Amino acid sequence: MRAIPRIFGIFLVLVVLGLSLHPATGTANGESPYDGVATFASRSPMMTIPEGHFFMGTARTTQTSFSLEFPYDDTEQPQRRVWLDRFEIDRDEVSLGEFLLWLQQQRRPISSDLRKLIDHMMTVHAMRPEALAHWPALYVTWAEALDFCRAQGKHLPTEAEWEKAARGEKGNLFPWGHRPPAPGLAMFGQYHMHEIPIVASVESGEQGRSPYGLHHMAGNAAEWVDDWFGIDYYATMPERNPRGTNPGRYKVVRGGSWKSAPVLLRTATRSGAAPKQRAATIGFRCAKSIR
Repeated sequence: MRAIPRIFGIFLVLVVLGLSLHPATGTANGESPYDGVATFASRSPMMTIPEGHFFMGTARTTQTSFSLEFPYDDTEQPQRRVWLDRFEIDRDEVSLGEFLLWLQQQRRPISSDLRKLIDHMMTVHAMRPEALAHWPALYVTWAEALDFCRAQGKHLPTEAEWEKAARGEKGNLFPWGHRPPAPGLAMFGQYHMHEIPIVASVESGEQGRSPYGLHHMAGNAAEWVDDWFGIDYYATMPERNPRGTNPGRYKVVRGGSWKSAPVLLRTATRSGAAPKQRAATIGFRCAKSIR
């Protein structure tokens, strides 16, 4: 019976000191940790990509399969000279803060995967909301990425738009040129046994920027694009403003992530994922047509 007044006394001390009995993921004013991250949301500036031709895909090469200039697979061939109208594209990947703010405004639920990640980073790793807000948005489905972009008056970039923005008109092997990936140029080749992302702020990445000034077009978060993945699409795609093949099983994902090997960071490398997939490695950015 003596335990009861002792517990009450501890509670009274906490109240007097203004301390909270909420879990570590909460805040003093009752705001959720997710709302706290959303408070620091910031929108990426957009970069203009001029109209004109560029080389999409990889030409046949005499390089060996151990060379980064060797095609990742046959789906990036044949190389095509493609025309794109002028468009704009986000300089940075959509941030976690911006994505959470949108979910809040749309009264959409936060996925259990994303909740677990935020809770873990704030409680176990003591990350502050303002730091998490600048992470790339992860555990996002393709449909969520599409809806987010549309809500901003934008669209998910087509595969062609993404590749031109990443490599420029001269066909860069990587966004920064032909040098192999290295620390400072891209966030890649990381590993964590519990799938905890090892990412950089979306605004960082100046050393590895693309010819048009975009950040993290290689590594950090791989990125959803609008197109369905077509194995033989490059052989049949139109020469002007290609918009992808007929619906299939996978959506195209570009750029490689914080976990990727160097070959997946090539600007021409293609990969795909099921549209409903949520992954610790996939985020997105948005684009906008210029009339």
